[in-house]
Amino acid sequence: MNIYPVILCGGAGTRLWPASRTSRPKQFARLLGPLSLFQTTVLRLEAITGARSPVIVAGEAHIEAIREQLEAIGAKGVIIAEPAGRDSAPAIAAAAAWIEAADPRGIAVAVASDHHIPDAPAFAAAARMAAEAADQGYIVTFGVRPTHAATGYGYIRPGPALAPGSPVAKVERFIEKPAAEAAQALVDEGALWNSGNFVFQAARLMNELAIHAPSVGEAARAALRDARTDGNAVRLGQAFLSAPKISIDYALMEKTDRAAVAPVDFDWSDVGAWEAVWDASEKDSAGNALSGDALAVDSQGCLVRADGGHLIVIAGLKGVGVIAENDTVLVCDLAASQGVKRVVDQLVIAGRREATHHRQEEVGSVADAGLALEQWLFTAALPLWWTLGADHARGGFHERIGMDGRAMEGLPRRARVQARQVHVYCAAGAMGWGGPWRQAANHGLASLFARYRRPDGLYRFSVNPDGTPAEDRAMLYEQAFVLLALASASTGLPSRRTEIVTEAEALRERVLSWARHTAGGYREAAPDAPFQANAQMHLFEAALAWMEAGGGEAWTALADEIAGLALSYFIDSRTGGLRELYDADWGAALGVEGRVLEPGHQFEWAWLLHRWGTLRGRDQAAGAVERLYRTAAAGIDKQRGVAIDAMLDTLSPHRASARLWPQTEWIRAAVMQKEGEKGLRAAVSGLQQYLATPVRGLWRDRLGEDGAFTEEAAPASSLYHIVGAIRALRG
Repeated sequence: MNIYPVILCGGAGTRLWPASRTSRPKQFARLLGPLSLFQTTVLRLEAITGARSPVIVAGEAHIEAIREQLEAIGAKGVIIAEPAGRDSAPAIAAAAAWIEAADPRGIAVAVASDHHIPDAPAFAAAARMAAEAADQGYIVTFGVRPTHAATGYGYIRPGPALAPGSPVAKVERFIEKPAAEAAQALVDEGALWNSGNFVFQAARLMNELAIHAPSVGEAARAALRDARTDGNAVRLGQAFLSAPKISIDYALMEKTDRAAVAPVDFDWSDVGAWEAVWDASEKDSAGNALSGDALAVDSQGCLVRADGGHLIVIAGLKGVGVIAENDTVLVCDLAASQGVKRVVDQLVIAGRREATHHRQEEVGSVADAGLALEQWLFTAALPLWWTLGADHARGGFHERIGMDGRAMEGLPRRARVQARQVHVYCAAGAMGWGGPWRQAANHGLASLFARYRRPDGLYRFSVNPDGTPAEDRAMLYEQAFVLLALASASTGLPSRRTEIVTEAEALRERVLSWARHTAGGYREAAPDAPFQANAQMHLFEAALAWMEAGGGEAWTALADEIAGLALSYFIDSRTGGLRELYDADWGAALGVEGRVLEPGHQFEWAWLLHRWGTLRGRDQAAGAVERLYRTAAAGIDKQRGVAIDAMLDTLSPHRASARLWPQTEWIRAAVMQKEGEKGLRAAVSGLQQYLATPVRGLWRDRLGEDGAFTEEAAPASSLYHIVGAIRALRG
């Protein structure tokens, strides 16, 4: 028999926070000695006679961690990278499909990456025993003989033996995690703990899935056909996302008549909480498990992990866990350590980055970070903002979605949001997203044309949810985003190009006559601040988009005009920064308002001017771009790892809060400046803080000076910025 170890690296391990976090979950943490649970799993599988190198199924975000940990122990392996986790059935199916293609009679030994089994020879003997049954066509799971009536494990009731004298039996029944009294009854009758490890012939498992869960097997095979190879990683295609999110027990083991169980007696723990870590650790004479710079005085049965660079001393405690990392300290009752998951939930709700990342943690390679962001966009954000963020009954898009996953129904809807969403979904189509992007773009255009276009051809600021005007005034800012949306739609929806080009050209001419300022440039329809750079920046962006869409000379002339205005007037020759507000002659506005520089806008102008220079084959903007970038970099708060909202022309902070959008513009500008791995890592890490939310696909918007996020709904307008950053990372 050819045996192929399969290591399943899914799971977040939230009950083992703060050592285990989404960015580096428990399987990669050193919880029980100098090696991680993943590394000890790899070495344990090497003890199986005839075993090949392991097949490791993991999320794309963890490819580099796996490579690093394999190299550290001198091991090799094939990584099957999931675009998104779909639970154990699709993960096992992907591995089985890969093995079947390589060796139709190959036997897989599929194990979790985060279990603790200290007796490697006993495990290897059990695996060989199970493999013999698997070679006869059975799908075998290890059933651990219970040492106590545990309520945290599922149970298996064995049936008759497969053959006279064989220890391997058919499965009579799987039992979910029972209450205490039921658990004791199961132990008394000889039921076994369900270890979640499986041994099977790859072809047999795929055949059984075809009978009992065809959508799982079909998705795995299709994803493997569309996979691309990157070194030792096989990155599954997007078809994997069509698999239902389901465990192998529910999808197959509870349905097939080929399920069998091999009873085993070796020590086993799924290391599911800090109490389990204490239980599996070496202890002193008082029952304390200490690691790092730790000391226990007059204490019993405690767990202390001092990994944060500080001496940790406990005195007079019993049954307490103290886990100190470099950015957090957890103190808990070990008997209640299963409840740590609720702590993480509360931190996520509060928008604390520490819930998912170490404070100073780098994001891994920029390429992998970009892929992880793209996967988040394709599998979470775009579907969510179309299903929940669009008003399918009344048309248009909602302004905000709350952290409970509910759209904010009653808010007036700005034209900029409708236009940005049209642009976003056309951009998603250009990036290869397989979702209903055309439907979403047409949905937004229908609302813009029917509800926002005024009789004079300009677009009103906002409408009510029922479609009636809320604020009828026309703003240059809104017109700029309508023009950007039309540029994206002109290429994304080619069947409508003639109609869209006609509308865009008519709107451009109306805007140029309506907003033109006698001293050059364009006025915003804001009595308190008519001379500002921001609206013209987005008009510049729209003109560049139309240049790329083949719009013609009029768009080039508009882009040239605004580029010239920025280079001649907006950018301060002394500081190299670009102000927000001006007087009628495009000099600095009076007072503090005329001294404000927004780092996000410095980054954004730098990126746009670079783009203009590239399109026009000119280099006169290069020096200004460099100065803008350096000015913006002065607004990066290194402690929080974010670009702040505003500073003064002295480069001192003016508003030290930090919204999401400046982080995305930092990424785009860093890509443009070819900052390299270190600079891009910092920018991407800044953005990732905002994406840790209770509902995947949403984001936080405002980070305070104290490092805490404002509790508020996610604004739809941010998706435009996020998509721009992800496209830039793509190169």
